[in-house]
Amino acid sequence: MHYSMVPATAALLALLPATIASPHSFSRRDSSTGQTHVGNVAYGSDIGSCSVAGTIALTFDDGPYIYTSQVLDTLKTYGAKATFFVTGNNLGKGAIDTTQQWSDLIKRMDAEGHQVASHTWTHPDLSTLSETDRRNEMYNNEAALKNILGKFPTYMRPPYSSCTGACPTTMSDLGYHIIYFDVDTDDYNNDSPSLIIKAENNFAAKVEGTSPNTQDFLAIAHDIHQNTAATLVQYMLESVKRNGYKAVTVGDCMGDPQANWYRS
Repeated sequence: MHYSMVPATAALLALLPATIASPHSFSRRDSSTGQTHVGNVAYGSDIGSCSVAGTIALTFDDGPYIYTSQVLDTLKTYGAKATFFVTGNNLGKGAIDTTQQWSDLIKRMDAEGHQVASHTWTHPDLSTLSETDRRNEMYNNEAALKNILGKFPTYMRPPYSSCTGACPTTMSDLGYHIIYFDVDTDDYNNDSPSLIIKAENNFAAKVEGTSPNTQDFLAIAHDIHQNTAATLVQYMLESVKRNGYKAVTVGDCMGDPQANWYRS
């Protein structure tokens, strides 16, 4: 999420799976890991919009979580693609690569053609960290994703939308595109059946009545929220279809070939 971290309630924590017994083992990147800047998408610079007219990139932060499978089901029903900015160990859920449920969801994201991107390991404000700690947040998530997928992303989103000071230089050095958004659903502040319409209205205010011939959008939501999964995702996809757009990954909305989205 981009402004405030919502703690897991006791009820939600009770639904979380136990982690796999085997100890966590990071396969850190080494000097042989490619960090070359390839393609036309800027590295280490703020990117807040798409560049391919007619596309809308739906993005989901903070997962995987207990509602992520419902988000994936809805995307599949509509034949839509999205980008998941994955956090490695947040909300008390356990590490993504040592908890089978989360590993399986990330594998499903990849298998169904969605883009898996980084949202750090523990969801800190990267701008406030030391250089070592900032790099470790990225390294740890890289290692976990590589353990799951055999590859790790070149796209990231900073928690709390905060990557200032030395942070952009760090991300450039590590070979990351820094992704923000131009449609903020504010779903995390409206996670109830009566309030989620506010998130829908935020999306509609940007998208409804616009022309896919000339416009594109990059929207943020969160797959950790029940009403986002139950209501908002379908609303956004209906709006995408109604207004003549195509729901795609961030990489696709930037015109970036899929070969550039990951490293191994």
